[in-house]
Amino acid sequence: MRMWAQSHLCQKPRRVQSMLVVAFAFVFLLLGASQSASALPAFARKYGLRCSACHESWPMLNFFGQKFKDNGYQLMNDRDSPIWQNPGYWPVTFRITPIWHRVSTNLVATDQSPTGEQKITSTGFDLSGLDFHTGGTLEKNFSFYVLPSSDATASFHFESVMARLDNIGGSPWFNVKLGKYELDNLLSEKRILTLTGNGGIYQLYHFIPAGDANIFGQMGDNQLGVEVMGHSYNDRTRYSVSLLSSNDGQVGLPYGEESYSTFITGSQAFDAGKLGVDRVGFYFMGGEAPTSWLTTGGAPIAGSGTQNKGYSREGFVGQFYFGEHVDVTVMTQHGSDNAWFGQGYGDFIDGFASNPTGLCYANSTGGVIQQACNNTSGTQLQPGARNPTWNGVLLEPHLVISPQMILLGRYETIRMSQQSNGPGTVNPSPSNYGNVSTYTIGYRYNPFMTSRAGLAYHGEYNWFHQVGTAPDGTSNLTSSELLFGIDFDF
Repeated sequence: MRMWAQSHLCQKPRRVQSMLVVAFAFVFLLLGASQSASALPAFARKYGLRCSACHESWPMLNFFGQKFKDNGYQLMNDRDSPIWQNPGYWPVTFRITPIWHRVSTNLVATDQSPTGEQKITSTGFDLSGLDFHTGGTLEKNFSFYVLPSSDATASFHFESVMARLDNIGGSPWFNVKLGKYELDNLLSEKRILTLTGNGGIYQLYHFIPAGDANIFGQMGDNQLGVEVMGHSYNDRTRYSVSLLSSNDGQVGLPYGEESYSTFITGSQAFDAGKLGVDRVGFYFMGGEAPTSWLTTGGAPIAGSGTQNKGYSREGFVGQFYFGEHVDVTVMTQHGSDNAWFGQGYGDFIDGFASNPTGLCYANSTGGVIQQACNNTSGTQLQPGARNPTWNGVLLEPHLVISPQMILLGRYETIRMSQQSNGPGTVNPSPSNYGNVSTYTIGYRYNPFMTSRAGLAYHGEYNWFHQVGTAPDGTSNLTSSELLFGIDFDF
């Protein structure tokens, strides 16, 4: 699979750096007076709500915040329409995070090592990208959201651009959204509380089996399409159905004709008495994407993709509360890709295949193309090739000490149940090849959060392990990251 954490190369930290880590953690935990917390700036300035009304810990939503979002960023009163706002009001929020972090990877390919690979560790100060949020209502029941976002070098792209027609026919059961948007995941990656390279994403949302070239089923990436969504008046029952271009949210129709996917989700909340309001739901993502392109001079022609093959992701999600201070999110996934994807055919446009030693058969006699593969006329799969399938589980507990302080943890594991390169193939894979395990722990402390600005002291540690995907093709790949930062918006 793709490595979603960056490998930072440097020397091992000295003793003084370890002391600094402890100092940072101590200072970030204690700094700041205990002040009342308010809502996120963009909507707090409009409605004057406290942050605890919508957020368990910003940016993660609670039940009321999810209902506000489902209603199209509306409270369903007269103040929803912009005409009632001061003309100087502009619904905008900037968010960026200066950080210190230490990143270590056990095996990195190097020319200087006698074995060709070695452990590399780096430490230092850094920046996150900049998010520029603006959203709300154009008129009552006409909502929008635009998010220009940059990486740490200020290279911008549109992370989200969508318009939505709300409560069509006066019913909350019928809302239509068009544009680029986050899939209606019950567990939102865009509101994730963690920031490290591997801990700042949900691995289940981005997993690609080793050797597979299907980038199209990544549930955590914002996608281009149209969504029909509905919910009950009290938001206990929710559903959504999206029709998406199979292009992983990329603009310009880079892939091909009739290349579409769908995302379907539904959930039901129920009152658990003194424990709180719990919710259980399901999701399904599936569709087809191209494995072949016309070429000119050997280079693929954008938009010419054909020979679509299928894939699917499905599972269950549960959010369970145990009183005011403890909750646990549980998620499962079963995934499957067509054997053509598993053998490295897929994202030929980007020249990407996740397994550098994968073999792609250009003809029945076994002509080999390394990396990306193009399923041209006459191409055959090698004998014994199968659909790669896998199963995964996520557990994420939270301890909400107060509206200002939250402790969190996460465990994810993904296990291959069937390798694409099975017995009888040229290079059969071990049954556990590409299995993932990752652990994350952290805290967020908000010394203040007003309608003008918010700030959180953030500390986090992530450990990531994947079987057999080190540069030598057989050793296990392990990385870790320790991060402290000041996450602020205004």
